[in-house]
Amino acid sequence: MSRPPFPRATPESDAGTQLRLLRRQAKLSQLELALISGISQRHLSCIETGRAKASPGTLHNLLSALDVPLEHCNRLFLAAGYAPRYEATPLTAPAMDAIRDAINHVLKANNPAPAIVLGSHWEVLAANASTQVLFDLVGLAPDAAQGLNLLTTLLQPGGLGDHLLNADEIRHLAWQRAAREAVGNPALATLLDSLPVPQGSPPLVNELPPLVLTRVNSQHGVLDFMSTFTTFGMPQDITVTSLRIEHLIPANPHTWHVMTTAYEQSLVR
Repeated sequence: MSRPPFPRATPESDAGTQLRLLRRQAKLSQLELALISGISQRHLSCIETGRAKASPGTLHNLLSALDVPLEHCNRLFLAAGYAPRYEATPLTAPAMDAIRDAINHVLKANNPAPAIVLGSHWEVLAANASTQVLFDLVGLAPDAAQGLNLLTTLLQPGGLGDHLLNADEIRHLAWQRAAREAVGNPALATLLDSLPVPQGSPPLVNELPPLVLTRVNSQHGVLDFMSTFTTFGMPQDITVTSLRIEHLIPANPHTWHVMTTAYEQSLVR
């Protein structure tokens, strides 16, 4: 089956051309972007055509208004003749102690609801105890999350997707989200190219649902979870902006009861 096309990173051209492409992708007029970023439409037009050079502050405001990923922002700053503005600090670095503490707090606070931390390539970086409990309930090894790529295990046969009652829906949504994120993320685009496209995948849409119902087949019947994501607000580091926490919130009393009981039993083993 041929893969439907999806947007790729913008070419490495001058900053003005890239800004114009990003503005059009965001479906904003020059006037709308100028109003949002606090500059005149005439000045924005001159920047896009190369007749004027944006200052670092103006470029930052424009990229923020367009919600451009920080790694892509660095390429724009380089194209405009400035040094990259954002760093990618390793998550294990001492400077990330506060971030790691925040992640651990959120993971623990979510018990008995499963929660996992994902990186920019959908790799699982951490998971709480309830994720291990859920894996055990569906017949997977409790430590199966270690070294797991969520996108791969959802889209490939024989993975976690096979344990979902609404596997087709979840696979379509995962593919749609990953395809959008692959813009400006060559490594993720390469990974996506290696995975099977869900049959009957609809065209890419601009907005994805904020909440998704994930239905899991388990030893105790069907478990329903509301799946949603948490990201860090106003991050200034590429590593931090790529992190997100997926929460599987029990959607009915039966699922709450099963997860709570199984989690409490896991604490006394």
